[in-house]
Amino acid sequence: MLTPLARRTFAPRGETPIQKCWDRHDRISAISAITVSSERHRLGLCFELLEHNRNVHAEDIVAFLRSLRRQIQRPLDIVWDRINIHDKSRVVRNFLTRNPSIQTHRLPAYAPELNPDEGVWNYTKFTRLCNFAATDIHDLRATIQTELEDLRRRKDKLAALIRHSKLPLLGARIH
Repeated sequence: MLTPLARRTFAPRGETPIQKCWDRHDRISAISAITVSSERHRLGLCFELLEHNRNVHAEDIVAFLRSLRRQIQRPLDIVWDRINIHDKSRVVRNFLTRNPSIQTHRLPAYAPELNPDEGVWNYTKFTRLCNFAATDIHDLRATIQTELEDLRRRKDKLAALIRHSKLPLLGARIH
C-alpha cells in the first residue's frame, strides 16, 4: 500500500519521526511462488504484480499457473494455502483438470508458518519495505519489483525461507 508500514527508526529517543507520505490507500496485489527443481534442488522465485488497486481473482491464478508451466516444462507440484481462489474456484479446477501434470497439495488450515511464500511477503513487507514512503503508486511498483528481483537472486535467503517454514517435504533437500 502507499501508506508505509512504520517500524523502528534511528530518530533520537523522545523525538517522534515524521514520515511524509500520501494519504491514499492505493495498493498493488501480487502472486508469487518459490520454485524448487526436483532434480537439482535449485531455487527460484516467480512473481507477478497485478494492476493497481485490483484484487487477485481465479483468472489471475490460472494465468500465473500458465506462466509457471511455460517457465518450468516439467510436472509441477504446487503447495498452496486454503484461500478459496486456489483450488475451490471452478475456473482453477477446470484448468487443473485439463493440465494433469500440475498436482496441487493443500497446506493445513491456519498454518501460514508452513508456507514459505508467506516468508517472501513477510521479508519484503516487514523488513525491506518498512518505513518506505512511496511518492506514488508507480514508485511503489518499481520498488516492489526491484526488491523481489533482488530476492530472486538470493538463493541463500530463499533456502532459509523454506527451511524456516519446516515444510516436511522440502526442508531436508534444500541446500
